[in-house]
Amino acid sequence: MGCILKGGGGLYSRVTVGAVLLAAGSGSRMGHRPKSLLELGGVPLIRRQLIALSGAGVDEVVVVLGHYADRIEEAVKEFPVTLVRNSDPDAGQISSLRLGLQALSPKLDAVLVALADQPLINSQDINDLIGAYKKRPTGAQVVQPTVDGLPGNPVMFSTEVRDQILAGAANVGCRQWQSANPEQVHPWATTNTRYRTDVDTLDDIEALAARTGHRLKWPADLMVTA
Repeated sequence: MGCILKGGGGLYSRVTVGAVLLAAGSGSRMGHRPKSLLELGGVPLIRRQLIALSGAGVDEVVVVLGHYADRIEEAVKEFPVTLVRNSDPDAGQISSLRLGLQALSPKLDAVLVALADQPLINSQDINDLIGAYKKRPTGAQVVQPTVDGLPGNPVMFSTEVRDQILAGAANVGCRQWQSANPEQVHPWATTNTRYRTDVDTLDDIEALAARTGHRLKWPADLMVTA
């Protein structure tokens, strides 16, 4: 899906990045509808994420599906991505993460984990995260954007971390790895609130519109009428 330009005018070496995009949830707090198909400007959120990842030059993308897999797959079918289905998505996000990590090519330098329900993330945000990863302190294996001291997404980490997560127990994901290895986590401080903006509930949709003017809408066949 393209290549990543060297950051800082060539001061930093090229980093081969694979991304896992998580879109397997049930949307239970959205009336059991797929959040990733909410539209902003007529474009489903999952497509916006894939456009952002592609625009940032991410080399490989795995999309993990679960609930509503057929419907979501239809929305992304023309993108050159690997689709993985979680047969038991209710086992939790960690199970989807691990399936995505397993499906990535072994020949990567770093992994980026993105969520399909972040409506405002764009390619510049992804580029900035990749740049922060390149400039991470010595010894840091994970870079997590942090806004006002609160963690955001996407998160980026080395393939060594990917391998350690997969070698661990089934209940070990990125968050558990970070808790066990805090000295290897770089909380990258940023004022960019897009890293902290996601939509989990109907109230979140209203709050986003009130705060930013961006109104998310359901496609016609997913709208709930009174």
